[in-house]
Amino acid sequence: MSRVGKQPISIPRGVDVSITDQTVSVKGKKGSLTLELHPYIKIKQENGVIYLSPLCQEGAYWAMCGTMRALVHNMVIGVTVGFEKRLQLVGVGYRAQAQGQKLSLSLGFSHPIEFSVPLGIIIETPSQSEIIVKGSDKQQVGEVAAKIRAYRPPEPYKGKGVRYTEERILMKEAKKK
Repeated sequence: MSRVGKQPISIPRGVDVSITDQTVSVKGKKGSLTLELHPYIKIKQENGVIYLSPLCQEGAYWAMCGTMRALVHNMVIGVTVGFEKRLQLVGVGYRAQAQGQKLSLSLGFSHPIEFSVPLGIIIETPSQSEIIVKGSDKQQVGEVAAKIRAYRPPEPYKGKGVRYTEERILMKEAKKK
């Protein structure tokens, strides 16, 4: 049985949740998100609280209930507070600059990299070596951050590359003579 799936989701003020069949729509000050629930799950809303339950008591049904509950909870958090990932550029001459819906990256290649920002995502560059990816959809924020990091992942000898701010790189020792 899923402990996560049993927990109710409280709806904060200013958030509108509409449930039709197996579709959940959440609207708030940061935007609106929609999710199609798995057919194993029943959902109901009472007095500003959302409850999810499986159709039967088997393990796979409870596991899917926990997954769907986490996704709906992330939607509620996303439209109220939002999500963000911070990236850091480490290396001589590595720079980032946000220009509207484009992110220009200079990562030591012979050409600059132009990354087009998808809808629903905001990218800020407070300094030349720092990138902040913000949005209301947790999965989309993580995916965009992973795509930017994939252009130049941190290498293990000097640590140069694009890394998450909280990421710790295990450094290898250089070859000895």
